[in-house]
Amino acid sequence: MSDKQLKLSELDFSNIGSWPRQAHLMFCAVVALVIVVIGWALLVRGQQNELGQLQAKEADLKSEFETKQGRAANLEPLKQQLAQMKQQLQQMLRQLPSKTEMPDLIVDISQTALATGIQTDLFQPGQETKKEFYAEKPITLRMVGTYHQFGAFVSNVASLPRVVILTMHDISLKPKNVPPGGRIGANTALELSGTVKTYRYLDEEEAAEAQAAAAAPAGSAAPAAPAAPAQGGH
Repeated sequence: MSDKQLKLSELDFSNIGSWPRQAHLMFCAVVALVIVVIGWALLVRGQQNELGQLQAKEADLKSEFETKQGRAANLEPLKQQLAQMKQQLQQMLRQLPSKTEMPDLIVDISQTALATGIQTDLFQPGQETKKEFYAEKPITLRMVGTYHQFGAFVSNVASLPRVVILTMHDISLKPKNVPPGGRIGANTALELSGTVKTYRYLDEEEAAEAQAAAAAPAGSAAPAAPAAPAQGGH
């Protein structure tokens, strides 16, 4: 058969061992070619998948880079804007009363109420609470006056030399000594009761302490002051 042209129809696929040498070589070559093609296809497909993943990652990194680059470009103007806002905040806070002015301010508020004819049954300042940049002081009060007197009181407080901010909490305003169904007029006595809060700015030392306290972990306590030495009796 080696001298004749090899024909597939003459090959017995049930007995490959009986094939001539030329057929064995061709069969091995075909099998090797099929293995190479399958391996190449699998390898290329894996690389294509990896390439697609790398391209997607490249797009994400490029987008992230552009975002960070934009932030970096705007960082310096934002820093300047933040510094200006802090400066404006400090200027606004400086318009509030200071620690030493607060007692006189409370007296001024009380005297303003008396000057407008309001009857002050209760005017009790409470414990001061320090925030990050300011301190608030509650005042529990109960006052009796007419609608116009309360209006004059608010107007006169706003005219005090220092900026006075009064915020109202749990405030009630109701007629006093008016029988049920009675008519309420401009001169009807009104009772105002509840709590107002006034504010002052913190000096640099107080602000630093307040910020440190706000940044401290929850539950941490300030170090206790050393005990004073006991004095013996005589």
